[in-house]
Amino acid sequence: GGDHTITYPILQALAAKHGPVGLVHVDAHTDTGDTALGEKIYHGTPFRRCVEEGLLDCSRVVQIGIRGSSYDPDPYKYCLEQGFRVVPAEECWMKSLEPLMREVRAQMGNKPMYISFDIDGLDPAYAPGTGTPEIAGLTPAQALEIIRGCKGLNIVGCDLVEVAPMYDVSGNTALLGANLLFEMLCVLPGVKTL
Repeated sequence: GGDHTITYPILQALAAKHGPVGLVHVDAHTDTGDTALGEKIYHGTPFRRCVEEGLLDCSRVVQIGIRGSSYDPDPYKYCLEQGFRVVPAEECWMKSLEPLMREVRAQMGNKPMYISFDIDGLDPAYAPGTGTPEIAGLTPAQALEIIRGCKGLNIVGCDLVEVAPMYDVSGNTALLGANLLFEMLCVLPGVKTL
C-alpha cells in the first residue's frame, strides 16, 4: 500500500464488521502522534485515530521494532497508557523473535486481529526505499519470524506500507516488500501451504 494513513480506513471497515481488533504492528515509529502541520490525519497518526474511535482492542496491540527519532521526550507514553505492548528494536537485536511471537500468539487469542507492517521496521541496510528510514532495525529473517508467528491466528486483514521504490535504485526494498506480502497471504486463515 501507500503510506501508513491507509491503515486507518481499513481498520474502520474491519471494526464495523468484527468490533475492535487486535493488532500486530511492525514499524520504526509508533504512529500515534496527534497532529503534524496542523493535520490530524497523516502517516504518523493512524493508530491514535483508531484508539479514539474504538477500532482497536488495546489489550491486544503489540508494536514491534519501535526506535528512532521522535518529537516527544517520552515517545512510548501514549501507547503504554492505552495498554499497548511496545517492543523496542533494541529488545530484538541479535536474537530470534520466535519466543516473542509465542507470547504475542497467546495475547491475541482467537479473536480477530490485523497485521500492519511498515517497511521501515526493517533496517535500511535491507530496505532503504522508504520515506522515514531509521537505523538499527529488524532483519528480514526477523520479519519472517513475526509474520510466520501469526499463522493460525484469526487474521482478518493485513497491509505492508511505506515502500518508496524511488529511494532504492537496487529494487531490494520492493523485492522485500513483495516477499513479505506473499508471506502474509500465506498465513491468512484457510490458506494451505506446503
